[in-house]
Amino acid sequence: MTQTSINIRQAEPEDAALILELVRELAVYEKAGHEVLADRQAIHDSLFQDNSTARALIAELDGSAVAYAVYFYNYSTWLGRKGIYLEDVYVKPEFRQRGIGKALLRHVAGIAVQENCGRFEWAVLDWNTPAIEFYETLGAKPQNEWTVYRLSGDDLLRLAES
Repeated sequence: MTQTSINIRQAEPEDAALILELVRELAVYEKAGHEVLADRQAIHDSLFQDNSTARALIAELDGSAVAYAVYFYNYSTWLGRKGIYLEDVYVKPEFRQRGIGKALLRHVAGIAVQENCGRFEWAVLDWNTPAIEFYETLGAKPQNEWTVYRLSGDDLLRLAES
């Protein structure tokens, strides 16, 4: 049996279509496939322009792209330091249980440590038991005292224009 090799690399502009494909797979898994409005150009522009605030990683197994992560920086006034927020982490189902998700999280954690970030945070759907159990094995703790609020679409526009 050959040893498999996981390689994590910064995504390149040529990866925009791949990232969009993986984003769509994640959205379907999260029962929200219909909510993906981005196209390849939007992914390209939001991740690879000079003023991009988000970063993407690609995980490859024996040379094939099998997972991705997208993160951006946030800030804690309480710590007086930036942090990293993991927007997406996704491993294709047929490649799960091989350490790829953990390798992606370890990589982002390494970036957070190297850049003196005070936190590494993400959200998980409350019904996603496999992910919750996996995150807890890493030492991650749920922040149950906080409720996330969101404004989007017409509600966002209405507030901005009020």
